[in-house]
Amino acid sequence: MATPALLFAGRYTNCGLAQQRWCLLRSAAMHLVAETRPQVVVTRELGKNAKLIKELGNQGISCLELPLIEHKEGPDLKKLASTLCDNTFDWIVITSPEAGLVFLDAWKSAEFPNVQIGVVGSGTARVFQNIVQSNDNLLKIGFLPSKATGAVLARELPKSRDGCTVLYPASVKASDVIERSLSERGFQVTRLNTYSTVSVHEVNQAMLAEAALAPVVAVASPSAVRAWANIISKFERWNGALACIGETSASAAREAGLQKIYYPENPGFEGWMQSIMEALRSQDSFQT
Repeated sequence: MATPALLFAGRYTNCGLAQQRWCLLRSAAMHLVAETRPQVVVTRELGKNAKLIKELGNQGISCLELPLIEHKEGPDLKKLASTLCDNTFDWIVITSPEAGLVFLDAWKSAEFPNVQIGVVGSGTARVFQNIVQSNDNLLKIGFLPSKATGAVLARELPKSRDGCTVLYPASVKASDVIERSLSERGFQVTRLNTYSTVSVHEVNQAMLAEAALAPVVAVASPSAVRAWANIISKFERWNGALACIGETSASAAREAGLQKIYYPENPGFEGWMQSIMEALRSQDSFQT
């Protein structure tokens, strides 16, 4: 009597009873590994991925936290508090949550001067939420652009008078698009490079190997894109998709030569979530 054929890893193989048991156990183990393998790698600075992990978990999506960036003090950080003490500005322009956190520390050190903030989007605005509700109108959110990008913010920021003044606390790596555009419109812009975003010095190699097998990597800054591109250059091939928080990160991904790039038309957390889901579906890693 012929030995029954067993389907395993895409092939039929004839084997005895003991071999069949071994094959079934190995197949089950392989399926278990596939099921427990993370679907999305989240790459923000350590401790800042919790919201994304929670929201994806609510969708039944497993995550691996692999911070690719960290923030460092910028060369102008120590000037920020004194600049707020010594000057009055019509607008403070804030274009990222990290810039907002750095600004808040300096604002408190400057003993809470009256300021009006123009923020790039709702995610950045949330950094100021508790302060706005409790500071007797010393700090207020005065403007959000129609689209959450620095270019649109600079194009739409209200100009109340000639020589309208702007303080722009920025990342060292931020382009000059905002101050150049505002200056062309007649604003007087003071830019201070208060922080910098750099790649982490060490990445756990076991976690890195696991991340390289995930179908989707989620990134929230050009620095994270460049860090990931540098990492995967050491692998023979990476077939995953990149889910970017907005078009600025997506542009960095294209410049880095990455192919499968997903990003929302309107940058922000909600759009980022949608792009992650779209990337997962493209990789056959999520079924609705």
